Amino acid sequence: MSGFQILTDALCFMINMLDGFDVLVMAFTAHSISTEWSLNGKSLGLLFSSGLVGMALGAIFLGRLADIYGRRVLIIACLLIITTGMLISAFTQNMYQLAAMRIFTGLGIGGALATMNILTSEYSSRRRRGLNISILQSGYPIGGIAGGAIAASLIPVSGWQSVFIFGAGLSAIMIPLVFWKLPESIDYILVRRPDDALQRINSLLLKMNHEPLGSLADSDRTPQISAGVLSLWQPQHRKATILIWLGFFLVMASLYFVLSWTPKLLVLAGQSENQGISGGMLLQLGGIAGQFVLGFTSVRFGLKKLAGYYMFLSALLMTLFALYSGDLQLATIIGFSVGFFLFGAITCFYILGPALYPPEIRTTGMGWAIGVGRIGAILSPATTGVLLDMGWQSSSLYYVFAVPMLIAMLAILLIKTS
Repeated sequence: MSGFQILTDALCFMINMLDGFDVLVMAFTAHSISTEWSLNGKSLGLLFSSGLVGMALGAIFLGRLADIYGRRVLIIACLLIITTGMLISAFTQNMYQLAAMRIFTGLGIGGALATMNILTSEYSSRRRRGLNISILQSGYPIGGIAGGAIAASLIPVSGWQSVFIFGAGLSAIMIPLVFWKLPESIDYILVRRPDDALQRINSLLLKMNHEPLGSLADSDRTPQISAGVLSLWQPQHRKATILIWLGFFLVMASLYFVLSWTPKLLVLAGQSENQGISGGMLLQLGGIAGQFVLGFTSVRFGLKKLAGYYMFLSALLMTLFALYSGDLQLATIIGFSVGFFLFGAITCFYILGPALYPPEIRTTGMGWAIGVGRIGAILSPATTGVLLDMGWQSSSLYYVFAVPMLIAMLAILLIKTS
């Protein structure tokens, strides 16, 4: 890993931190917004899900554009979308306006997520790839922790709007940094073959301390644009596509139920608003630890076996959290552990995904997998709001969302890896 590779992965990590902040800002401002606008559980659930709708659309459709126009170009465009959406969100006057802006912001977040995963995988050495993707994904909960701390300090002084303005400022700062320092994907240049392809690839290879190429092989050229989602259903990719879509859908359904609703459900269980926010932050903190441990141990023990343990223990701990959510000390310990294993579980799919598809459809493959996962993420918070309005106890919902983790465990164990 050269300094150039480390910087590239670090920039992707920083963008992922911003995405974690931008997505989870709704979880940490939910109580203030629902109080100010007198929202019920169903309305709040729709606000949670609106950002995830945008993320799904962004991952599916903007991720596809990265295979056509380039990974770097798409990330810059996504940062512009995120900055604009977060800023306008602060000035919305009702839930419908805010929901529209959450969808718009989500477009940028979803498009960036698939692309950053591909760039990090590509600019990592083979031995460090799993670790580096785990570090990349840990940026998401780190951004969530920062969001919780910032929300807790800004909301009492300046209101929930200030949290969105702060997020817009951070995203704006990243745009010139990415424009200046983030490289284009070598695989993209190799496949699309612009006129200066050899010169650009050799420049990047030298920065990675690799030998330059004398020429580009014709076998690497893919002159036509891939057939989009249909290319993922070719016989050689079909099984992997089904399994990774299923895994992403189920794990994200459970993960976003926990992330979106835990601060609010802890308040309903008798804890204060600050304790609810702290509980949400502890989930993120546990997620960071879980992703780092997964990254280091996957090098030694193998990813699929660890993935099975992470998903089984996620399901077990979610049931324990349901039993003890009203006990602050036990809820704190178990909540940290839930985050540890849940975030590690989703990271397993991010590590596996890029290796399942060839370069010309790699971002398309990851974009659709993440997009399908976002459908699960969309449905779970909205469904939770409806169930609460129907009289369900908040603790029983954790039992419901523990089941998908067991099914996802079977999916990842069936994925064939080289």
